Amino acid sequence: MLGAFKLVFGALVVGFLLIPLMAILPLAFTDSVFLTYPMSGPSLRWMNTLAESDAWRRSIVNSLIIGTGATIVSTLVGTLAALGLRRDLVPFAGVLRSAFLLPMVVPAVVLGVGMQILYARMGLASSYTGVIIAHAVLCVPFVMINVSSSLAAIEPALERAAASLGASPRRVFTNVTLPLAMPGVLTGAVFAFATSLDEVVITLFVAGPNQTTLARQMFSSLRENISPAIAAAALIIMILTFVLIGVAKLIPMLKARKAAAEA
Repeated sequence: MLGAFKLVFGALVVGFLLIPLMAILPLAFTDSVFLTYPMSGPSLRWMNTLAESDAWRRSIVNSLIIGTGATIVSTLVGTLAALGLRRDLVPFAGVLRSAFLLPMVVPAVVLGVGMQILYARMGLASSYTGVIIAHAVLCVPFVMINVSSSLAAIEPALERAAASLGASPRRVFTNVTLPLAMPGVLTGAVFAFATSLDEVVITLFVAGPNQTTLARQMFSSLRENISPAIAAAALIIMILTFVLIGVAKLIPMLKARKAAAEA
């Protein structure tokens, strides 16, 4: 009985999250100029608009550049933070862990204003470097949480066994710890990229006209003219996210299959 209740409750939650997406995404293929149902007919005109418009095309390229940069930076920083705080060996580990998680709870407007003031003094305002760093700050907590979960699931006995057999700390890390934690690293990287793609508030504060991202372009379009091009842009974001999730799930499976074949 309890299992059936959990199944129904989980299905309702998933439906609650997916129904709004399922309602808006088909409008990416409407031939109407309005976001309305019923659709008058199918068309690829709004996909062509994204491909032909300089503003939309530039925003897609910017999102890929900034998202990739932010993912690399946040994955490195978040993984190192999770490793450093793994066993609370450093002083004030709890305080440091909370500090790394602060970007998740501090309002984006507060972060945006603070970064704008800081960047103005550092000469990073309206630059790709500044936007990448700003997005990476938001993404680090997601990486750290996922990597910490993977590290917590690793049996310390495995690392001690490798060390007892003569492996150096570096070799224990590269041959035992990192491969076992890789699913968390990949999942954190996917969350980081998805967060960067979706971020708009901080981008409004720190990015210039040349660093307009897809999310910011969507926000500007909503203010000026609501058109199905926004649904087409949302579809692109979802496709990119699903592709990354698929890659993150596929790589550990392929590695496990390879290891099983070698054994």
